[in-house]
Amino acid sequence: MNFTFHQLKIFLEVIHHQNITKAAEEMYMTQPALSIQLKNFQKQFDIPLFEKIGKKMKLTDYGKSIAEIANNILSEAEELKYKTKEYEGLLTGKLKISSASTGKYVIPYYLSEFVHRYPGIDLTLDVSNKTTVIKQLQNNEIDFALVSVLPENLDIDEEILLENKLYLIGNTKKIIKSRPLIYREQGSATRNSMSKHFNKSTKRKSIELTSNETVKQAVVAGLGYSIIPLIGMRNELQNKDVFIIPTKGLPILTYWRLIWLKHKKLSPVASAYLDFIRKEKKDIINKHFQWYVKFKK
Repeated sequence: MNFTFHQLKIFLEVIHHQNITKAAEEMYMTQPALSIQLKNFQKQFDIPLFEKIGKKMKLTDYGKSIAEIANNILSEAEELKYKTKEYEGLLTGKLKISSASTGKYVIPYYLSEFVHRYPGIDLTLDVSNKTTVIKQLQNNEIDFALVSVLPENLDIDEEILLENKLYLIGNTKKIIKSRPLIYREQGSATRNSMSKHFNKSTKRKSIELTSNETVKQAVVAGLGYSIIPLIGMRNELQNKDVFIIPTKGLPILTYWRLIWLKHKKLSPVASAYLDFIRKEKKDIINKHFQWYVKFKK
């Protein structure tokens, strides 16, 4: 058997996306080039690894067993990569974190000092919607996830980082009733909070947008009103591009939480990061989030 690490990565990327085109885009390859490598990998096995259902590539039972081995091989290869530095007494390895989209205003400040302190660490930070983040955590693809609402039916541990405050925001000081409410997509934690506040009895036009940044720009442009986490609105509020509209029942309060699978064996790097967070989070809040902690409306 004569496969390459690159072929293993391609194989696992196709599994992740269930689609050759998307896998090729993720690996910065052309679709034909990726297909050839995947076909060469498949030739080494007498039993099919995939079956095609519509446009999706689904793993066979045999493919699932090969995927588990492939994951283990690549994990061991990562360990080899860092062994020399470990013997030199440096903390090395890979730290993988996935954050819900609004968490991009939070998590970098909880990473900066740690990454500078340990330059031998490779950081992967993925910012996506809550549904994708929880799926990555459930599939054990990451060390930690940053969310504002705990997932259901998943056994996890958590470390609370920062309060999450959500206000009704628009580019006018009072609501213009003809303008619609702007929601995030289904599955978003912000969408769920907003849906609970504006229950089904509220008969208003609505717009659905698929990212927090798009919602924010739509509000600035006067397209409508939305309940938005305060953490991402500092500049717009200071510039008076938007205003907080006093509303009964608001702000909605949750917490930004770093979560991980309860029975996951944390790597030395992941354990070191968790220790760092527990020791330094108060100083991080004092240094970077005083405006936010003290904000009152």
